[in-house]
Amino acid sequence: MKTGFYRFGRKAGITYRRARWMWESVAGSEDDAIRAEHSVGRDMAAVVREQTSCQPDDDGQALLNEIGQQLSGSVRNRLHRFTVTLVGEDQPKAFALPGGFVFVAQGLVQLCKHDRDELAFVVAHEMSHVIRRHAIDRLVSQKILSVASLASPGRGVLAPWIRKVGLHWLERAYSREQEFEADELGVLLMRASGFHFEASVRLLHRFSDLDTESHYSSLGAYWSTHPPVGERVGKLRQRFSIGD
Repeated sequence: MKTGFYRFGRKAGITYRRARWMWESVAGSEDDAIRAEHSVGRDMAAVVREQTSCQPDDDGQALLNEIGQQLSGSVRNRLHRFTVTLVGEDQPKAFALPGGFVFVAQGLVQLCKHDRDELAFVVAHEMSHVIRRHAIDRLVSQKILSVASLASPGRGVLAPWIRKVGLHWLERAYSREQEFEADELGVLLMRASGFHFEASVRLLHRFSDLDTESHYSSLGAYWSTHPPVGERVGKLRQRFSIGD
């Protein structure tokens, strides 16, 4: 089961090769780059925890811990460290910071009805943004963080910026291509870890249903940078032969 995921982890497209070369040319090696990203993400995660209510549901947090550990066991580079934290927000949202810090809103856990496989897709999708360096790349591409600073990351560099712009920025700004890539790698990671990856399509369909519900109207901004649900479902069905 793990073979496909490891093969996918080694297969790098043009964008991924360029990003990997950039980080490693500055930090010295892939391992050094991972450590640098973890330092950056640690500062940002401290602000997130400062500004949100963490662990409002002990059972939900325990479930996310279990899912995160199971998924992490299938990640090829063992230097990647992942921490999954439940935050007390009603809107069904999730986001990842550089270095493997994943945050999942209480509203999303409730939307999934504490289903392990659906939540595994959420967590695996966010982990994929970290593995593929999407999380750190958007900080650099928008000139929030310089590549050179990754060579010797300092503590507290991004904390003032996060406090100024707010946490909503963290929930947006990925390209459509990156979202598709995180979907695909996330499903491969689910499959390698023993989860029922068909749950990815089931959850995406539920998100589609939310578009018509007025009490979730604020999701418009959150989903503005995500591809349409129908496109995401179609790509996953084609790639993994997922039926109805």
